[in-house]
Amino acid sequence: MSKRHAFLKALTLATAIALPAVAGAEDIAVPEALKAKGHLVVGIESSYPPMAYRDTKTNERVGLNIDLVTAIGKKLDVEVQWEEMGFEQLMTSVETGRIDMIGAAISDLPKRREKMTFVDYLVTGAQPFTLKANAETLKTNLDLCGKRVGAPSFTSYFPEAKKWSEKNCVAAGKPAITVNGTNGATATRLDLKQGRLDAGVLGPEFVVHLMRDEPDTYALVGEPLLTSLFGLAFKKDDTATRDAVAKAIDALIADGSYTEILKKHGLEKWAMASTKIDAGE
Repeated sequence: MSKRHAFLKALTLATAIALPAVAGAEDIAVPEALKAKGHLVVGIESSYPPMAYRDTKTNERVGLNIDLVTAIGKKLDVEVQWEEMGFEQLMTSVETGRIDMIGAAISDLPKRREKMTFVDYLVTGAQPFTLKANAETLKTNLDLCGKRVGAPSFTSYFPEAKKWSEKNCVAAGKPAITVNGTNGATATRLDLKQGRLDAGVLGPEFVVHLMRDEPDTYALVGEPLLTSLFGLAFKKDDTATRDAVAKAIDALIADGSYTEILKKHGLEKWAMASTKIDAGE
């Protein structure tokens, strides 16, 4: 069983044990303050396809998170008010109450839960990929040993790729992966296409977008090096809004809307059976 499949099985079992039957939309307890305000203020950073980005032809904000949060607003019967900002501003804005929720793709990590709380809604990870021309020689994760692999230096992918190399390549007597820090997802793709890298490591959602955007150009290499969770983030003490949003997503899962949104963006493989609260590791 792969690490990803084991992770998903554990999530499913935990959900089956811990959660009651999914409530219908009419059973969702919307906080009185949110009802009175009539809108949910959502912080968004629109530069990470397919989660949230700008359509190059229309400049319209699109993506999985845009569709999901819009559907959540309808379930809660409140308007969604988007607040565009840089990624580094999102956490400060939710902590100070400038926004009600972070709607951008953000990993639920223990260190982030010191000031925020999360509704986990999608599995993610660190997915190796390469050019299709290299697919015959780079099929499994172990094929990366001794190769040049790039990952954005400011993300967890960079140190995790180094850790994976030490544990799985070096410890087994194989040559270490040469892990090169890049200046982001776009730079990783460019370095790969220009031959400076043999493979890259990015979120599986972004790799799916690349494979859709440039057909017959890329190929996956093995399984994710690690598996984690994306969450919608809230101020630590705003559990009422958090729980209402969690129930709204579970209602979307129950009526099939969640699956349709994921299929639209090619990410149904990374679906969760139900939401989790602060479950990221």
